[in-house]
Order: sequence, then C-alpha cells, then structure tokens
Amino acid sequence: MLSGWLMLLIAFAYLGLLFAIAFYADMRSDAGRSIISNPYIYTLSIAVYCTAWTFYGSVGRAAGSGVGFLPIYLGPTLMACLWWFVLRKIVRISKVHRITSIADFIGSRYGKSALVGGVVTVIAVVGIMPYISLQLKAIAVSSNVLLTYPQIADNAATRAFYADTALYVALALAAFTILFGTRHIDTTERHEGMVAAIAFESLIKLIAFLAVGLFVVFVLFSGPGDLFAKAAAVPEVARLFSFDAMPGSYASWLSLTFLAMMAIMFLPRQFQVLVVENVNETHIRKASWLFPLYLLLINLFVLPIAIAGLILFPQGSIDPDTFVLTLPMTESAEFLALFAFIGGLSAATGMVIVATIAISTMVCNDLVIPFLLRMRLLHREDMSGLLLAIRRGAIIAILLLGYLYFQLIGESYALVTIGLVSFAAAAQFAPPILIGIYWKGASRLGAVAGLLGGFLVWAYTLVIPGFALSGWLPQTFLEEGLFGWSWLRPYQLLGLDLFDPITHAVFWSMLVNVGLLVGVSLFANQSAIERIQATLFVDVFRQGSQTRDSRIWESTSSVSEIREILARFIGVEQAAKAFQEFALVEGQSLKDEAPAESGLVEYAERQLAGAIGAASARVMMGTVVKGEELSIEGVMKILDETSQVLEYSRQLEQKSQELEAATGKLKAANERLKELDRLKDDFVSTVSHELRTPLTSIRAFSEILRDSPEMPTTQRQEFLDIIVKENERLTRLINEVLDLAKIESESVEWEMQSTDLREAIEEALVATQQLVAESGTVLYKDMTNQAVQVTVDKDRLIQVVINLISNAVKFCDGDRGRIWVRVYARNGMANVEVSDNGCGIAPAEQERIFEKFHQVSDVQEGKPRGSGLGLPICRKIVEHHGGRIWVESELDKGSVFKFVLPMEANA
Repeated sequence: MLSGWLMLLIAFAYLGLLFAIAFYADMRSDAGRSIISNPYIYTLSIAVYCTAWTFYGSVGRAAGSGVGFLPIYLGPTLMACLWWFVLRKIVRISKVHRITSIADFIGSRYGKSALVGGVVTVIAVVGIMPYISLQLKAIAVSSNVLLTYPQIADNAATRAFYADTALYVALALAAFTILFGTRHIDTTERHEGMVAAIAFESLIKLIAFLAVGLFVVFVLFSGPGDLFAKAAAVPEVARLFSFDAMPGSYASWLSLTFLAMMAIMFLPRQFQVLVVENVNETHIRKASWLFPLYLLLINLFVLPIAIAGLILFPQGSIDPDTFVLTLPMTESAEFLALFAFIGGLSAATGMVIVATIAISTMVCNDLVIPFLLRMRLLHREDMSGLLLAIRRGAIIAILLLGYLYFQLIGESYALVTIGLVSFAAAAQFAPPILIGIYWKGASRLGAVAGLLGGFLVWAYTLVIPGFALSGWLPQTFLEEGLFGWSWLRPYQLLGLDLFDPITHAVFWSMLVNVGLLVGVSLFANQSAIERIQATLFVDVFRQGSQTRDSRIWESTSSVSEIREILARFIGVEQAAKAFQEFALVEGQSLKDEAPAESGLVEYAERQLAGAIGAASARVMMGTVVKGEELSIEGVMKILDETSQVLEYSRQLEQKSQELEAATGKLKAANERLKELDRLKDDFVSTVSHELRTPLTSIRAFSEILRDSPEMPTTQRQEFLDIIVKENERLTRLINEVLDLAKIESESVEWEMQSTDLREAIEEALVATQQLVAESGTVLYKDMTNQAVQVTVDKDRLIQVVINLISNAVKFCDGDRGRIWVRVYARNGMANVEVSDNGCGIAPAEQERIFEKFHQVSDVQEGKPRGSGLGLPICRKIVEHHGGRIWVESELDKGSVFKFVLPMEANA
C-alpha cells in the first residue's frame, strides 16, 4: 500500500511537468519555431486514442474474452492503410475551409448549416459522457487500488462527493485544459502546447505499460514459455487462446473492428488531433505506419498480463481491470506500480483534455453562438473574451457531466463496455462525412434525418439500458420492452436476438443512419449553397489551396466595417494581421473608406469561420454586408429550366473539343515544319563547312605551287599529293551528299538481285585491302561455308561494308590494330559483324553516330575525321533492304558494328 501524500505529490508533479511542456511548446510556437511540426509528434498525438481503456480495460477484456481485445486495435490499423486517400482529403478540405471541429466539418459540408452542426454537437456531447466517465473511473479505481492494496475496497458509493478523488481530478483537468486550450482565440484553432503535452503522455504510457509487461513475464514468471505453459494447465485460462472465448464470436469481432475503424477517425478528440491539429498533410504518410507500430507495442503484453493475473488471482478475487497495478504490488514493486499509475493517468488525462477542448469548441461555435445570433444578443465590441468564457464554461460543464455519469451509471459497466458506448455514438458521424466527401447528392435534410435516427437508436439500445442496469429505470424495460411491447426490447429490437448488445446497437443504428441519409437525399432538393459546398468538398483536389467561397457578395460595405466585425471576434491584433496577409497576397492596399470587394468579404468569412465556425460566420457576415448576395440559386434555376441553353452549351463544348483537336494537329504540323527548317539550315551549314575545308586547302597549296617555281621537287610532290587527297575528299563528300539526298528523296534506282552475301563481302575486302595494309592494321575474316543468299543491291551493300571497315581502320591504333569481319546465318537472317580493338564509343554516342554530320573524335589526332555522313547512309541502305544496323561498344575495348538482312525464303 502506498501513502496518499506520495501519490498526490507525484501526480501533481507529473501534471506540473505537462504544464511546463505545454508552456514551452506554446512559447516556441509564438516565436515561429514549432516543435510539433514533424510526423513523429503527430503520430504520438494520434496515440491519444489509447486511453485508460487501453491501459486498464484491454487487460480486463482479455481476461474475459482472450483475443477479444484485438479488434479495437485492428480497426485503426486497417483504417491507417486508407489515411493517405481518406484522411488526406479531409485534412485538405479542413485547411481550405478553416474547419475547427467535426461539427463544423459536417455543418459546412451540408450548406454551412447551423442545424446540422448543432445536431452533431448534441450527439458528441451526449456520446462523449460515457468516455469521460471511463477515464474518471479509471483514475479513481487505480488510486483506490494503490491506497488500499491488498484489502481493496471500493467505497466510492458511500464517499461524500467532496471527498471523491474523481471530482478533484475532473476539476484539475478542467484547469489544465482551460489554461492551454483556451488561452486565446485562434483562427486555425490549433493548440501546439496541448499537442506537445499529449505526445509526451503517449510516450510515458507506452513505456509504463511495457515496463509492467516485462516485469510480469520475466520477474513473476521465467519468460513467455513458463507463463503460457502454466496457463495451458488451467482450463479456465487455456480457453482464452481460442475465438470461442469472445462473446458473440465472429459477429462481435467484425462489429468491434468496424467501430474501431470509425472511432479512430470520427471521435471528436481524434478528429481534433488528426485533422484540426495537423500541421502538414505529408505527415499522414509516415503516421500511417508509425501509429500501427505504436499500437503493436502497447498491446504486446496485454494477453500475458491478463493470463498472469488469472493465474495469480484465481476465482475473481481481483478485478481484471486492475491487473496492471496489482501484479507489481504482489512482489512489493511499489514504485513500478506507481509508474504504472502515472501511465494510466497519462492515458486518461490525454483523452479528457483533447476531448473537452474539441467539444467545448463545438458547443461554443455550433450551439451557443448560433443561439445568441438568433436572439440578437451579441452587442459587445470585443467578442473574443465572451468566446473564451463560453468555451471555459463548456469545459467545466462537460467534465462535471462526465463525473455525474460516472456516479449514476459508471459502476454498472466494465471500462471497455463504457468505451464501446462512446465508440458507437462516434460511428454516427461516419456516414455524413464519408458519403458527403464522395457523393455530391448527399443533402442537408438527409444528413439531419440520418444523424437523428442513428442517435435515437443508439440511445435507445445502449444508453437507456444503462439507466435500467443502474436501477434508475425498472428492469421490465429490458425484459419486456417499452410499454410492454416485446418487439421494443432494447437488446432484441424487432425480435433480433442474434447479437450481443454492442453489435446489436451498431447494426440497427448504422442501418437507420445510412438508410435515412441516402433515402432522404435521393428525394430531397438541395439548395444552391448545398450544391456548391458539395462540389467544393468532393472535388477539393481539383481546387486550389485558396478555394473561393460558395457565395458571391455584391457588397457596398467598407473595408473598415469588415475589419471591425473580424476584430470583434478574434481581436484587433489578429484582425490586423489577417488583413495584412490578404493585402500582401492580393497585392493591393486596403483603405478603410474603400468599398470591400467580394474577395475580401469571402476571406474575412473564412477567418471568422476559424473562430466561431462556418455556419455562425456565414450569419455574422450577412449582418454586416450592406449589399445583397447575388442569387446563384436563381441563376441555377433558370439554367435548370432552359433545356435549349443546356443543349447549346453541349454543342459549343463539342465544337470546342473539335477545334482543340484541329489546333493540336496544326500545332504538331507547325512544329514539324520548324524542325525540318532547322534541319535544312543545319545541313546547309555543315555541308558548306565540309566543302570549304578541302577547297581552302586545295587553293592554298595551288597558290604556293604557282608562286614558287623553284620549289624543290620533293616538296612539290608532297604538296601535289595533299591536293590530290583533298580533291578525293571533296569528291567523296559530294558523292555522299548526293547519295544521301537521293536515298532520302527516294529517287535512287535500286538494282536488286539475288546475291551470295559472302561474295559481296569478299569484294569489299579487296577494295579496302590497300587501305588496311597502309595503316598497319591486321584484318581477319570468318565466313560461313554455306551460301548466304540475299536479295540486295550488291554495289550498295559493298558500300556499307567498305564504310564500316574504313571506320574501323580510322579508329585503330596503327600496328596494334586488329579488325575482324564475320558472316553467318541465323534464324533466317544474314548477319554481318565488323569489329575492332580501337578506342571504343561512349554509350551516349552509340545512337547519335547514325545521325547526319555527327562525328566522333579520332583517338590519335583528337579531332573529328570524315564527313559524318557514312553511317547515316549505311543505315538508310540497310533499312531499305529490310534490315537493321547498330553498334555495341565500350570505351578502350573496341567496337562491334552489326547489321542483319533477311535471307531468301529458299536459302
């Protein structure tokens, strides 16, 4: 047993540490250096999902149903796989429209409806009460265990309320939430201090639970093998290893998995951390695998702890929900038990803080402010103080209501069952959100009908039975049904008795919710603003990050009036900053007396929506804008009724598409003409250069010979040889240009004849024999003994081989040069290879060398040789004969030029 003063001291010290972390995070945020802008803090904040239910209740559920605790964590893991597609869309919508809560999101989707937002808020407030009572119950029970062990006695029922630990915990949590959740009005409704504190709490509860798990497995027992061996020897414990231990079996498993999938997204606190507090939507990608990893770690020892508790505390002597605390106490590990208590405290406080902040925002923006606007009671110059007071009062009221639920009903349920009641309530938000962001036809009336229908079924099948179990209602309500009608029994509605109470409630509430949402929407007419908001939400990724508002204002109000209304709710300083940002982005100065343009009005409405919600902002801006809102609804009605206009528009669109296609073709043709013109210019330029070089050389040496009659005979002969070579070069270039021009213009007369390819190769070798001998290169030939019959222009084919051998000689290194010529037949194709051991060709050049005038530098002289037309001509000739030519080469390892030609059919 631990002393009360020590527990109290450590608990308050821990809360003080949370204060310090939150305060530091807020300071860094105010200085523009956020500490939460990373995916790891984001993931840890999402782990607020793991509440006292996880820390205590999962062990209790595992002790009764074995692996029955897993669906609560399997659901979020499955949903995390869809986050990049679903959650990212919700986050993008929320940032564009400055969404402040889940009620604001649903209300904004359905035409910025205050009614929809109010219904969601009521459901959230009622639905969250069981969950808050769960946390208060967990703290009260855990503190009682540590204070009274081993004589555990729960005297909560007889204790006066002013001596109840849970009451003071609720008040302390209210103080913390007020200090760091409602310090000021923020148009983004982000709370960096709170997020940092929650992330730290997630780390503490994980470490604490793992510490208890390791203690149980390796201190109380001799490892996992010893633990499970002893469990198998006890029949009552061994049954936990099968699905049969789960109440409701597979139906229960599936329903709990579904509930958990919806809860991780649509519990108000989860929506707050996942969506509202999101700093960067790219963090979702990493969180989608980090969060399942966190769930795996924190649930690793749930079943071992439950099994150990059942072995050491047989016959239900200790409540399984408290095994995490009582198992360390059996070995007098009081400080480990105290650390576990702090972990449970972290799990409970994290949930309560985030949930109350989210709910208080909803109560303020979607219940109180719309009521005050309707009653015309908002006359103060500065409304920011009133908004803060409303939210702070809501926080205190919510926690006290949670405490009241704990006192009235909480003792009737185990921790897990209380949590599942709230999960089922949060699941009611799934249809209007998921259907609403993918189906434009979902209407406001459909959403209201679905939410109200699902909520009423949830309350009738889960909440009201709790009052009966607690003695506040007669037991006949459960056994006989309302008014004694058996078909209205809450646990067997309409005679359905196949499921456990949770599965039964989920089935009926979701059936009614989805059915009414879809059914009413199919028959209800949407207003103009509903249709526009539906388009903005469904097609958010097609819109820019600053989507225009769904209404168009024709305003005669001044800039100063718009500034004043914004300052009333978010403060003068925040309003001035917002206007400066707008002026900077739009590149215009905002003079107070100038009329407010529609863009400014829309921007101000979005800023106001961040403080008081979209529905209230819409009403508030309507009171200050003196002009009239243009009737989009009227325009749309006219268009709907004028079928001729629609048909004309369709025809215009069709003509426009045809015109675009024709324009595309003309553009492509124009680009081709430009390319041909460029190629012509390049051709003329290159040919001019290539012709000028030998002509200049011939002219220069001819002038020298003319002006030097007394030149020695040997030198004269040398100059004459140069003139002859340059003349041959000039002739060869002209012939190559003419050949290429004829081939490209298809004016060549091809003399096709059946030829043995080996004979053509032999003639090419004879023609290049002198060239090879003068270079000092050695040439080897390897030709098949079988005839290789092809139908070709023999002279053109010889030209190809001569060109390839000449290139090989050119790039070989003198006396060390080697050339191989191979001829063979394979798979009906004649193959010719000309390889050398020269300098090789770089990979980037191997395709370009077949382009006109592209030259490769000589390895010996370091400059290009030849005209750059030989290989393009070779390719044209080979391709004309139905063949293909290419090169395989590595630098410093030589090159292999290959070409293939189709053989004659009877060859």
